This record gives sequence, structure tokens and C-alpha cells, in this order.
Amino acid sequence: MKTYLCIDIGGTTIKSGIFDDDGYIIERFSLVNTDNSDKKRNIVTSLMTIINQAKINYTLSGICISTAGVVDPNTGEVIYAGYTIPNYTNTPLKALVETNFQLPCEVENDVNCACLGEYWKGSLRDVENGICLTVGTGIGGSLLRDGEIEHGIGFTAGEVGYLLIDGQKYQDIASTTYLINTVNHHKQTKLNGKEIFELAKNGDVICVNGIKKMIDNLSIGLINMMYLLNPEVIVLGGGIMAQKECLEPLINDSIAKNIEDHRFFKTKILFAELENDAGMIGALYNFKKRH
Repeated sequence: MKTYLCIDIGGTTIKSGIFDDDGYIIERFSLVNTDNSDKKRNIVTSLMTIINQAKINYTLSGICISTAGVVDPNTGEVIYAGYTIPNYTNTPLKALVETNFQLPCEVENDVNCACLGEYWKGSLRDVENGICLTVGTGIGGSLLRDGEIEHGIGFTAGEVGYLLIDGQKYQDIASTTYLINTVNHHKQTKLNGKEIFELAKNGDVICVNGIKKMIDNLSIGLINMMYLLNPEVIVLGGGIMAQKECLEPLINDSIAKNIEDHRFFKTKILFAELENDAGMIGALYNFKKRH
């Protein structure tokens, strides 16, 4: 049985585990906290430690990496990372891994990996043209066209968080961060997202209105994507989308209310199925496609 080490690199944490050839997890490793401004705890140092430890008990057929940042999937290099991950731009992950461990490695952007994971095992199964969004601290996006990731000429296709809506970035008015900041500003508290939804379920007006405003903003972006690409499916992921029972009717109602005509609303709005494993599963799928 072939085994693969799949790694999902975020801004401050790294998830990893051993997967088999069919995308099923064999062993899940502990979450690793990183600080890319600290040489002892930075991403590359932590990555090397994870691989060394995995090699003790497994004969690996490959290293499959999903990472935050803009990635050139051909060279496996992080060609751009924002201010949230200092010292990460121009990190040649694929070359570093293959040179140090003599194992094949493939690297892809984390939202693209989530999209590929959902295409292989989740909500995008049997869909050839779709969009995958992750809503969290910001908003990440990925475009699926004819069953392949659309990277664009500079590998930045799908960076929808930077779309401008009324002069503001989409992710600044439609993310979980926006919801938390809005509610806490009005309530003068420090609630997290889960607490906001609990209060909303109990009728808290400020929390209810905060969620509704976030969803209306999110829906404006979804409508614009429908106008431009007319995809079969838009899949919504990220921690907040676990609140499907609450959010699904709000999103569909908001789109129906604001879209030009019902004829434009042929796209299905679905919720991600793979949750926290989507990036690792998609990283494996990307590796398998390239080998």
C-alpha cells in the first residue's frame, strides 16, 4: 500500500497526516504552531521536522503540500505571501523538500487544494465548472474549469477576497472577521463566532442583524461571480459554514432578492463536505494528477 504525507500549511499552524492512495487518512499528526518570524518555529523548520518524524514509521511515496499564499504549482514555490506570513514570499518548498529528502513533492495553494479535495471526494463531485470559497479570517477563492484549477497568468486567479465592492475589499465586509468585529463594536464585548451564532439563535437582535449584514455582503459577491462565470456550483467552506442550518436559507434568500432576474440564479449553492481535511485531501489529489 502506498502512503503519502499530506501537509496543510496555514498562517500560524500546520496540519498533517498519513493518507493512503485512495485519500483515506491512516494517521493524523498533532497540530504544529508556527511563527515565521522565529527561526526555531518558522514554517520551513517545522515542515522539515514533520517530514523527518513521518519517515520514522512510514515508507513515503510522496509529500503533498497545501499552503497559504500564491503558489506556482509547476515549481512548487510560494511566489507571494501577505503580511500575515512574514518571510514566506519566494520560499521554494518543493525544491527544499526534494533536495533534503529525495522524495517527490508537489505544492499547491490551500484554497485550490480545498477545491480539488471537494472535486475528488466532496461537494464538487461530478461538477466540471465551479467555484470554491473559504470564508474565515479573510475570503479565499478557487476556480474550477473543465475539471481543472484555473490559475491565471500570474497564478492569482480566484483571489476574490480582494474584489472591490463599494470601494471595500470583499473579505473586509463579508468574512467571519467582519461579523465578529461588527457585533463586538455594537455590543462592546469580545464574542467569538460560535458565541455570536448561539446568541442569534436565542434572538439577540445585534447578533441576528450582524449575521444578516454579513450574508447580504457575501451574497453580493456571489451574485457578481454568477454574472461573470455562471458556474454549476459554488461551494462555501470555512469554519463559519458549519452553521449551514442557519446560513443556507439566508444566503439563498439574499441572492434571490438582489439578483437581476431569477434566470441568472441557476447556480447551486452548496456547503463543503470535507471540513478541515479538504486541504490535505486536495494536496494528495494534486500530487496524484502530477504523477
